[in-house]
Amino acid sequence: MDELKEKVSYVVFEGELTRMERTVHRLWISTILLLIALLGTNAGWIWYESTFDYYTENVSQEVQDAEGNNIRLIGGDYYGESETDGN
Repeated sequence: MDELKEKVSYVVFEGELTRMERTVHRLWISTILLLIALLGTNAGWIWYESTFDYYTENVSQEVQDAEGNNIRLIGGDYYGESETDGN
């Protein structure tokens, strides 16, 4: 058991400590670069989306109800009742 408890020399300890400090420094740099890349891509996406013009348009249409067909059977988004709807 005493053989496993050998003392690590000071030079080896300092070398490992210096190596770990460099590793931590590199990890911080990579973390900062990744955050900058994330912010850059989000800003680019917001700019890209702002180049489109979004608008709404109200459209009205008059349709004759032929042979008792109901316009609601056509499909799509239909809100309200038709004036000739007998239901």
